[in-house]
Amino acid sequence: MKAFIFDLNGTMIHDMEYHTRAWQHVLNHDLGGNFSWEEIKPQMYGKNQELLVRMFGADRFTAAEMDTLSVEKEKRYQAEFLPHLALLPGLAEFLEQAHQRGIAMAIGSAAIPFNIDFVLDNLNIRHYFQQIVSAADVTLSKPHPETFLKAAAQLGAKPSECIVFEDVPKGAEAANNAGMQAVVLTTTHEAHEFGHLQNVLHFAPDFNDAFMKSLL
Repeated sequence: MKAFIFDLNGTMIHDMEYHTRAWQHVLNHDLGGNFSWEEIKPQMYGKNQELLVRMFGADRFTAAEMDTLSVEKEKRYQAEFLPHLALLPGLAEFLEQAHQRGIAMAIGSAAIPFNIDFVLDNLNIRHYFQQIVSAADVTLSKPHPETFLKAAAQLGAKPSECIVFEDVPKGAEAANNAGMQAVVLTTTHEAHEFGHLQNVLHFAPDFNDAFMKSLL
């Protein structure tokens, strides 16, 4: 393979519980909703603004209000997660080995730049990634393939030359829609939830999984 494209949250770091917890506080405490954990978890994909629309409808907030709520949610998430911020086991070594072998790498995430910077800079791994595609860089979110297709194009790689690392069904579906194979990290969802997708090469709990070494 010529290129690796990584989703960020839940794929490189094990933080989706903290995102869900932050959203639950914002949706219920700040906005007066009454959403259970089980109602929020399936909505944890795409842009923050899109989640707000899915939960409250298209007419509840202005674009500016959604932008403000998005940042406030991320500030809450970052403050709570920072003491626990760490790469998934084996990922530091995987990134270094891929880098040494000349494999191009990119981030393809629905996170806002504020959140991507929080991870890359606190963990000092920005230098591994030639390109970063965030929520601010695309019009259509996953499962639309725009995020991954843009990352591949910026890396100078064909879709068939890319492997996507994801943790949620909508993300793996976006890879499928882009014509890319995917490796799924089972930090957030179980393997059976991806049963409708034919592009998943492997399911792994982390990057110490033996299959990961076969990709290098």
